[in-house]
Amino acid sequence: MVHEAALFDRLDDKKIRCNVCAHRCVISEGSYGFCKVRQNRNGTLYSLIYNTLSSEAIDPIEKKPLYHFLPGTSSYSQGTIGCNFKCTHCQNWSISQASLNKSITSKITPEESVARAVDYGCASISWTYNEPTIWYEFTYDSARLAHEAGLKTVYVTNGYITEEALQYISPYLDAFRVDIKAFRDEFYKKICRAHLQPVLDSAIKARELGMHVEVVNLIIPGQNDDKKETTMLIEWVLDNLGPMTPIHFTRFHPMYRMMNAAPTPVDTLESAWHTAKEAGLEYPYIGNVPGHPHENTFCPKCNELLIDRNGFSVVKNIITEDVKCPKCGYRIAVVV
Repeated sequence: MVHEAALFDRLDDKKIRCNVCAHRCVISEGSYGFCKVRQNRNGTLYSLIYNTLSSEAIDPIEKKPLYHFLPGTSSYSQGTIGCNFKCTHCQNWSISQASLNKSITSKITPEESVARAVDYGCASISWTYNEPTIWYEFTYDSARLAHEAGLKTVYVTNGYITEEALQYISPYLDAFRVDIKAFRDEFYKKICRAHLQPVLDSAIKARELGMHVEVVNLIIPGQNDDKKETTMLIEWVLDNLGPMTPIHFTRFHPMYRMMNAAPTPVDTLESAWHTAKEAGLEYPYIGNVPGHPHENTFCPKCNELLIDRNGFSVVKNIITEDVKCPKCGYRIAVVV
């Protein structure tokens, strides 16, 4: 379904500027944005994927990964086609880099999305698998209906959303799980065909707008695993998002156009974890290493094991109803 887009400017000669993502593409008549799913038709911008569904599943919220947002609950998860990044290591490249006319998709309405989430007993809807920003109109309409139905909402995002787009959807968006893929603009330009600063800006803005924010840093050997770079990222999170912000250092596995790269050594992830703890971040995690003790949540004050996880499953959660450690009474930064 073709649907008129939100947040664009009409320019001279029937050109338009899209203001949903930080590329801010200037698009000539008949042409497409960087994402290939937004088109200028006679001086008006249209989304070509409004009700296009490529993927859906009932996921543990921990799979996003979100460890401090409705822990132990299920999230109705949806994805579409396309992306505003071109990451050479994308794990979902078969949909993020796919073309509409060569993809197997189905149609769904916002009303149907919310109904499915409710019927499946989910606590939230997550837009994930590919970048939700390029699905902006559909996610906005769905998020409004989700809130009316008592559901929470989640963007699993690369963070390349504009301030005005984030502001506009903010009354209906509860969690912003953002990838900070590296802390060098050179990485973003080479690997993602994007820039770092807009990602940092959106993470700060999401926090200011009252969203729950968690950060993921996928550490790739030889690309973004320099300890100084990791330390700079940690210090930035501490200074700009706060010490209670969960950060997930996750293990890379060869994928897409990075098949010749090696998996991340576990000791590299452990080094990042220790650096984060020593710097003052209260909730660092190690991801993509099932069974690792640092996938669990401990009290930052007394080190009591609060949430025991096995992969994406919560085995035990002893955080009190008033969101405190039952041993020492320290308030835990978890949305329940």
